[in-house]
Amino acid sequence: MSATHHARRRRPRTYRILAVAAGFATVGTLAAVIPAAAGAATTSEQGKAKPGRYQDVQLLSFNDLHGNLEPPTGSSGRVTEKQADGTTKTIDAGGVEYLATHLRKAREGQKYSITAAAGDMVGASPLLSGLFHDEPTIEALNKLDLDVTGVGNHEFDEGAKELARLQNGGCHPTAGCYTDKSFEGADFPYLAANVLDEKSGKPILKPYTVWKKDGVKVGFIGVTLEDTPGIVSAEGVKGLKFKDEVETINKYAKELERQGVKSIVALVHEGGLPASTDYNYDCDSPGAGDGISGPIVDIAKNVTPKVDALVTGHTHQAYACTINDPAGNPRMVTSASSFGRLYTDTTLTYDRSTGDIARTAVKSANHVVTRDVPKAPDMTQLISKWNTLAAPIGNRAIGYISGDINNTGTESPMGDLIADAQFAYGKELDPETDLALMNPGGIRAPLTYAAKGSEGDGVVTYAEGFTVQPFANTVNLQDFTGAQLIQVLKEQVSGSNAAAPKVLQVSSGLTYTLDLTKSGAERVVTDSIKLNGAAIDPAATYRVATNSFLAGGGDGFPTLGQGTNDLVGEDDLAALEKYLLANSSAADPIAPPAADRISVVR
Repeated sequence: MSATHHARRRRPRTYRILAVAAGFATVGTLAAVIPAAAGAATTSEQGKAKPGRYQDVQLLSFNDLHGNLEPPTGSSGRVTEKQADGTTKTIDAGGVEYLATHLRKAREGQKYSITAAAGDMVGASPLLSGLFHDEPTIEALNKLDLDVTGVGNHEFDEGAKELARLQNGGCHPTAGCYTDKSFEGADFPYLAANVLDEKSGKPILKPYTVWKKDGVKVGFIGVTLEDTPGIVSAEGVKGLKFKDEVETINKYAKELERQGVKSIVALVHEGGLPASTDYNYDCDSPGAGDGISGPIVDIAKNVTPKVDALVTGHTHQAYACTINDPAGNPRMVTSASSFGRLYTDTTLTYDRSTGDIARTAVKSANHVVTRDVPKAPDMTQLISKWNTLAAPIGNRAIGYISGDINNTGTESPMGDLIADAQFAYGKELDPETDLALMNPGGIRAPLTYAAKGSEGDGVVTYAEGFTVQPFANTVNLQDFTGAQLIQVLKEQVSGSNAAAPKVLQVSSGLTYTLDLTKSGAERVVTDSIKLNGAAIDPAATYRVATNSFLAGGGDGFPTLGQGTNDLVGEDDLAALEKYLLANSSAADPIAPPAADRISVVR
């Protein structure tokens, strides 16, 4: 795999966009006095204007698009905005037709404008993109004039070879070409500074890139979270090594500085959790970074002061905060939610005399990708082209529901439905199957009763099922002792899941109590764990159905990686389709499960 990004002629940016309503904004600012207005020019003796000392550089950024080309539905397509009177307003947001319009409008009049992203552009995508191995999303990002992105964990869902194909182009090795044109790949570099080939010890893609214009130079370093192997299937990260984010960024910041690049932005696919989910929440209230927690805080505190700003992602949250760097100086850290619902507009003030960012002048704000603006016609055309190809597959009915089946809560109705589907499919493969377990992070969306297209209310289409379970994991059977099964349930709330529990969704018949007033593994009440009313026997053997991701020990469940007598079945979406077709009809739709298998004590 080549570590270099082959040169590609960039298409010129176009700015023929109608005026749009001003976006709502949340602002993080590092207040300061700049000696001269940024960008102000002086006149040389010959009478020619020469650039002023300070130059404003616009940095537009977003993250975690996940192939959401069409406006996402339900809560995935909304953001909440805190009003001046303390109430909250909900705004419909997202869709690349609108994102393109907003970004193009934001760039108007900006001579120095860079567009960057922080990973998970693809993967866990809706059918429109996922069915075609995310080629449609790469095409859309090319049209958006993305300059650079870091990799996220989902860029590894199909392995390093497939990521290299998204970068370099070429038709899919098994699916072939989808149209009469060969797939050209990304016009922008994917950066993977901390992802190394185990054999060569070198990054699998470029670690950094430098954006240059009229003497202004800004370096970008891209990293994904070090724990990517813990949240991606073992097959996807085979042969790869993931290094510490801070050490990697600091290493390449030094390298960039040696090359004379002093303005540096880190694209980090790891994030934080602001104290409020309102996108315009001030996470610097009362002090710098006081209102944000999570892994990005430690990263930001330890990344070298040579880095001027961090564009982050992964947690799907919205923030524009300052967090002090190791020298005690405030530094901007941003994230634009997910699914293209927001974009961040950051002003970096470049000092031509030092080649560095005048950090005290950095301003940043998140803006809503509202849907009250004209759609970008080139994006409408792109969506239409791929929808025509996807329609025959996506519109097929695979089941009927009597109400919304939500995917929220400690135990969700959608989680119960998927676990039941995998249990039923497991029993088909092996009648000895006892139960099924499903990871909550693999349930990407709810099933909504209201029709999305012309299929009619209550109809579940293949496209809707695909949106819920887009990973193409297989359903696997493994044997575990009762003691191991109890240990698996305890791993939900201990080990790497102690701070942020990952509660597995369980099939019908498995019941237990989760006592959140206790701490660590004690939160799972051992003597409450029962299968069909009988206590789990530590010495007995249980046959358990899980998806291939969990069967490899993913999501902090090492014990699930120790099962025996493995049997690999079909993909998980096929299991859901089979279950819905067998258990529902137009006359007798399936009701949302009650989500009453896990008793939660708070």
